[in-house]
Amino acid sequence: MAHEPMLRLGIFLGVLTLMMIWEVVAPRRGRTLSRKARWVPNLALVTIDTLLVRLLFPITAVGLATLGQTRGWGMLNQFALPEWLALLLAVLLLDLVIYLQHVAFHALPVLWRLHLVHHADLDVDVTTGLRFHPVEILLSMGIKLAAVHVIGASPVAVMIFEILLNGMALFNHSNIRMPEGIDRVLRWLVVTPDMHRSHHSHLSPEANMNFGFNLSWWDRVLGTYWPRPAEGHEAMEIGLEHQREPEKCQPLIAMLLMPVRSKLGEYTINRRW
Repeated sequence: MAHEPMLRLGIFLGVLTLMMIWEVVAPRRGRTLSRKARWVPNLALVTIDTLLVRLLFPITAVGLATLGQTRGWGMLNQFALPEWLALLLAVLLLDLVIYLQHVAFHALPVLWRLHLVHHADLDVDVTTGLRFHPVEILLSMGIKLAAVHVIGASPVAVMIFEILLNGMALFNHSNIRMPEGIDRVLRWLVVTPDMHRSHHSHLSPEANMNFGFNLSWWDRVLGTYWPRPAEGHEAMEIGLEHQREPEKCQPLIAMLLMPVRSKLGEYTINRRW
């Protein structure tokens, strides 16, 4: 665990670089805006997010898992399970928590005010997977720490989960072209770019489906799976129906102020029908 931060950072940068190159070589869709107009503010936002988490949280998820394992905190630490089974259950349960958290950020207007920053991006590419309002990131960190504590996840399980989640968020937001047959097979297990892209549709019924970031099972089992956008991947409009002006969606200051300046639109789940 001593090298966990460097391992996570190395994998993150590796996946980010790979997806950026893939997007240039084989893009799935044409761009609405230039890469510079979006990448600079999106990457600046994730830099702010990372610094705030480091400053405001005295312990990481892996650190809390280590403490919990030592003191016997959490559900899984109450049973003498084989190590592999406890690890698998922890990763699955943490992924379910992230799915449910994502649903909550679409269901509750006060949380949607934060999450709409992610959906206001007028294109979807690898940097969209990093574009979250700082307050949403801080709330997400609190939820993740609570989940690690209640579940009793081991440090190794938390490290694996975080590496998978970060890598998959970059992968499934990427604007990459994959053979249809490979996508069809992969999405039975994990969320693919074509599967997740529907979630960024300007149409609210599509935007309120496909909530998974990592495993695709939760959407299929819990009735939120949407196979493809009605308008097709190339023709579909990305972003929010009521907010299409780049000057209100892309600059860093606009993103930071969006929760208090932007209208909610018709996207919260209780309004989708």
